[in-house]
Amino acid sequence: MSMAMVDNIVGLLLLLMLLLILILVFLITCKPWRFFFSRSRTAAELERPLVSDVVDQTPNPSTEFPRDYDLEGACYQNEGHFRSPRTHGLVHKSRVAATAPNLVQGDSLAVDVISDYSEDVLIGQTLKRPTLKHQSVAEKSPAKENLGHEVCPEYVSKDVVDQISCLILEAISGPSRGLRYSVLSTNSKKLPLTLGRIPPSDVLIKDSEVSGKHAMINWNLNNSRWELRDMGSLNGTILNSEPINHPDTGSRHWGEPVVIVSGDVITLGTASKIYVHIKSQRECEIPFGVGVAADPMALRRGGRKFPMEDVCFYHWPLPGINQFGLFGVCDGHGGAEAAKFASKVLPETIATILSDTQKREEVLSLCDASNILRDAFFQTETSMNYYYEGCTATVLLVWTDGAENFFAQCANVGDSACVMNSANGKPIKMTEDHRVVSHTERLRMEERGEPLRDGETRLCGLNLARMLGDKFLKEQDARFSSEPFISQAVHIDRANGTYALLASDGLWDVISTKKAFQLVLQFRERCSSVLESSAEKVANFLLSEARTMRTKDNTSVLFLDFDNWSRTSCKDEP
Repeated sequence: MSMAMVDNIVGLLLLLMLLLILILVFLITCKPWRFFFSRSRTAAELERPLVSDVVDQTPNPSTEFPRDYDLEGACYQNEGHFRSPRTHGLVHKSRVAATAPNLVQGDSLAVDVISDYSEDVLIGQTLKRPTLKHQSVAEKSPAKENLGHEVCPEYVSKDVVDQISCLILEAISGPSRGLRYSVLSTNSKKLPLTLGRIPPSDVLIKDSEVSGKHAMINWNLNNSRWELRDMGSLNGTILNSEPINHPDTGSRHWGEPVVIVSGDVITLGTASKIYVHIKSQRECEIPFGVGVAADPMALRRGGRKFPMEDVCFYHWPLPGINQFGLFGVCDGHGGAEAAKFASKVLPETIATILSDTQKREEVLSLCDASNILRDAFFQTETSMNYYYEGCTATVLLVWTDGAENFFAQCANVGDSACVMNSANGKPIKMTEDHRVVSHTERLRMEERGEPLRDGETRLCGLNLARMLGDKFLKEQDARFSSEPFISQAVHIDRANGTYALLASDGLWDVISTKKAFQLVLQFRERCSSVLESSAEKVANFLLSEARTMRTKDNTSVLFLDFDNWSRTSCKDEP
């Protein structure tokens, strides 16, 4: 009897242990406590800045932070590149809903991404909607192009949608190669626009295979889209390899209208190809090319996907300041709110300072905006109330003296960077790297009498020594700073293809300055037309290269082509 009891007790213990193991597995995998401890935040808590949702625990008022807090990356293999110097890098990622990025203030655009796109999306490529033969516009859904740098509609403020659009056509092959034509959607006298071999067609294509009146393009007010329609041509009209003419090729009946988007290629006959580029009215007002691309793919740790914390923005002109514009990249850590705040306040602050006529005239006469930029960073830092979030900030102030001369000056904190090419093609370093391990930061701390200790590569777990925000860290360690580095002003020589490249560290961690310049040159040499090498195409290409090289952080690229503006004018043809 005693042995039987012992066996029963042992069996019961084994069952209890098995049950306990099952309960532990359930708790670890399902985390049911999340449903019991969720509650509304009190008024006191609402005053406290939120940490990114990806951090499970509440920030601890000590120097110990969760490893997820540092989102700036710990890749130091490029130490010899641009950051000291190493090369560079707006907002969200895939053809920025061109542009890049989210907030619209007046004639300015700010873009950031919170979502994460599918791994299957190829950044920099245009995703064409499946075009069915003879499919009408009513049956089509509007195309979304370049989901690698373009922001998906659900993340774009409705104010971004600009009803005034400009259509630019460029012949990239055939007898009329090089021909360009542009028209605004509001110009009813010029619309519909006809393409054909002889007058009265508006765009004359000198090709024997092109009919006298071959195709027509019109602006559809109902869906705010440009539409292409074959006009019963003899040799047909092809849009992206798909014919859109009437199925009865010998009837000379018109085909159904089809929506066209930027990046489409129209083929008339067999040889004449027309490249399509579409800009909004706000883009038309910028006197040079602007391209924004961003990729929210972050480093996967523990199976979790981190949110997009980069923000790209550009403002031309600044509100009430017609001669000045601001372009920038902010890379957040601990959350995206600090970066969003800085991208909004920096332009507003600079515009307010420049509204003083005397200060504005000093910049124009001395060709130096150092005091303006330094004051703007100071005011922005003072107004930020983010204790557990911070961001890098790299801004390029561009202005014109009213005599066709353009100038640029850069200011930055952190490791997002900006480079420009000089008249002789060599890169100009416009920013300074502010990682803890950089030479400039080590010298700064030594001069303060608080040098880094042997083997110390991070401060309070962060690899940046300068940033905006992070008030708690700055209270813990006086070696942190928000003082910006300010470059010298650069005269922009538009005749020599000058451009500027701003990007977050997601680009510079895998691509050096020299490599970035080589990629830009190679891309432009491969393009057969001006529009194919536009600023937004270059930005997307650089982003795709960074992703190919397996960048492990959010990546944003802002590309300014100061030579491209005159060749892609959005003004109506005379």
